[in-house]
Amino acid sequence: MRPSRSIALGAVLSALLLTPVTAGAAAWQAVKPDPEAELRKLTREASQLNKRYRGQVQSLEEARVQAGKATGTAKSLKRALATAETDVVRFAQSAYMGASLDGGSLVSFEGDAGLVLDQAATMFYLAGQRATRLTQIKQLIKDSRAAEKAAGVKVVKLKDDIAKLKKDRIRIEGLLAKYGFQQPGGSDGLTPRTVAMRNLVMQTFPMPYGVGCLRPGDPGEHGSGRACDFMMSGGGRMPAPDAKERGDRLAQWAIDNGPRLGIMYIIWQQRYYDVRTGAGWRMMSDRGGITANHYDHVHISMF
Repeated sequence: MRPSRSIALGAVLSALLLTPVTAGAAAWQAVKPDPEAELRKLTREASQLNKRYRGQVQSLEEARVQAGKATGTAKSLKRALATAETDVVRFAQSAYMGASLDGGSLVSFEGDAGLVLDQAATMFYLAGQRATRLTQIKQLIKDSRAAEKAAGVKVVKLKDDIAKLKKDRIRIEGLLAKYGFQQPGGSDGLTPRTVAMRNLVMQTFPMPYGVGCLRPGDPGEHGSGRACDFMMSGGGRMPAPDAKERGDRLAQWAIDNGPRLGIMYIIWQQRYYDVRTGAGWRMMSDRGGITANHYDHVHISMF
């Protein structure tokens, strides 16, 4: 192997393996805020408002879910970035610990040329892996920045919703006073207001797929006897067109009759209508399934 080629090969390998790990990643991570800590704080505030306003406020729950997903994505990308950076260092260390090949040894080497080429191939492979990881790191930094920005926006949205509900305290507490507080009673464990709503719905609409109300242990209104689910399919399946239309009519009936019955909020077809916020229908983020997204049942919660 000619000395000039040996020196060139050593220089290339040194350049590939000695290039520092991207410094921008560490510098960027050092100045960012902690959206997870802010989300935990706001979640506690939202929980306190839910208690004060006598049940889960759907706009707060939606904002909390979206903020949680966004911060979770950002956290996953941070872990992937850390793993990629570790791999880059490991590739470089493996090259230098596993091979003694450098520019000087290439110049003076007089043994088996195949051995030299094998070592060179190994180092080129490790350098290639490192280069690939460096490219991934650049993309991960970009994705992580975008994810953290999105998480920050969602956290701010939750903060704004909490502030708005606190500002509307007098109006909302007026609604709570209007309907009063009822304890569940009777063999079905429901409040009188919930029983009256359920019976009226069943008199007004056919319910071939059943109705579910009390759910012991549920942290929401089902657990306190203040909510019912009116099924529009066998459960876990999208409703047929006629059942979907019946669900639409039931949801609108609940809005129209809510003031006299004491209906607090309705969820249907991945949308919620919360009387306390006065915001009308709002979309929910994907909760992971037909039932979780309320495509197969109309949920009605009572004050």
